[in-house]
Amino acid sequence: MSVFKISSLCVLSVVTYLSSQQLMAEEWFEFRGPTGQGHSTEKTLPIEWSPTEHVLWKTDIPGVGWSSPIVVGDKVYVTTAVPKDTEKLPAQSLRVVCLNLETGETLWNKEVFQETKETVQRIHKKNSHASPTPISDGKVIYVHFGTFGTACLTLDGDVIWKTNELKYEMQHGNGGSPIIVDDKLVIICDGRGSNFIAALNRNTGKVAWKIDRNVDTRKKFSFGTPLLITVNGKQQIVAPGTDVISGHSPEDGKEIWHLNYSGYSVIPRPVFSHGLIFVTTSYDRPSLLAIRPDGKGDVTETHLAWSNKSQIPHTPSLIVVGDELYAVSDKGIAQCFDAKTGELIWKERVGGNFSASPFYANGKIYFQSEEGEATVIAAGKKYKEIGRNHLKAPTLASYAVADDTLLIRTKTQLYRIGK
Repeated sequence: MSVFKISSLCVLSVVTYLSSQQLMAEEWFEFRGPTGQGHSTEKTLPIEWSPTEHVLWKTDIPGVGWSSPIVVGDKVYVTTAVPKDTEKLPAQSLRVVCLNLETGETLWNKEVFQETKETVQRIHKKNSHASPTPISDGKVIYVHFGTFGTACLTLDGDVIWKTNELKYEMQHGNGGSPIIVDDKLVIICDGRGSNFIAALNRNTGKVAWKIDRNVDTRKKFSFGTPLLITVNGKQQIVAPGTDVISGHSPEDGKEIWHLNYSGYSVIPRPVFSHGLIFVTTSYDRPSLLAIRPDGKGDVTETHLAWSNKSQIPHTPSLIVVGDELYAVSDKGIAQCFDAKTGELIWKERVGGNFSASPFYANGKIYFQSEEGEATVIAAGKKYKEIGRNHLKAPTLASYAVADDTLLIRTKTQLYRIGK
């Protein structure tokens, strides 16, 4: 064999190897990562950091936003809201910020919508005007700012379309993030006076379908993020909301099943494992429900596998690892349950207050407090703390993962943490 052929084969092997590595790279395109359930496949994520240690970069993010970052290729995207004046209830510039993943440099910062002095709404003290997390298919990004608008942008920040057709009166601001289902963008809109689930055509922004939910209660508002699951070979959209969680057909939004409960201001995203949907009912007293999503119609009396009302989170989402279900309450009580039976395995006070959802990687679960402290534990049937790390800044946003590093958003900055 000639030297030329050997060299060509070597080059081909290197290219093939690099291509396969790129294909294997994890894509953090949405809230809670590739599955939407808080799991990362990375094996060497850091477990120790501080404001000065293991910080690859930190970048100031203007304004206030509690959306999580997403990563698309070599870029990081976050949304934010920048006050346009100094009044008590100022107008807001609703923006998308793009950063270089390797350096943290801000590549562009674009206004997409505005809340004017006439339209700006009061928000909860723990909320922001930019709380829904962006989502991407790897080619474009979608951003949602509640009733103020939804938009599709190129990765370079050019607006492809934007719409404010999803009108409803918000309570305490916006919250739930959109999901991608085939050619649709699905969003839960639970406002002060109306509750509905809508799908927008991803190419045009036009409403593809809209399903009203009849909620007969004084407090109708919630902030749910849907989850796409497959049951018996068929996809369904699971949509938590005030007093009800339901499964819907992706094609037309028609309800497949629903289960009634008592709860409003529902924030946690559902998780799906062992043939069960796990959801919490939020305020006033949250319950943790394990639901079989294979029913039809009203399944309230037939498809609840188990439930628990002790120290259940209002805000952080749940996480399942193996046969165990983990939760951390807003007041810092971590619990581990048998996912199939609901049996409590352990309960520990982590300390602090919590809004961010936990995530799992390589045998470890990461809890992030509102005060900026991360508690890393070993996943398992015994509580074993691995480390604590403090950024000494308010942190309500959930993590993103980029290669073997963490992206952590504080009130004013975005950190990239590595080893």
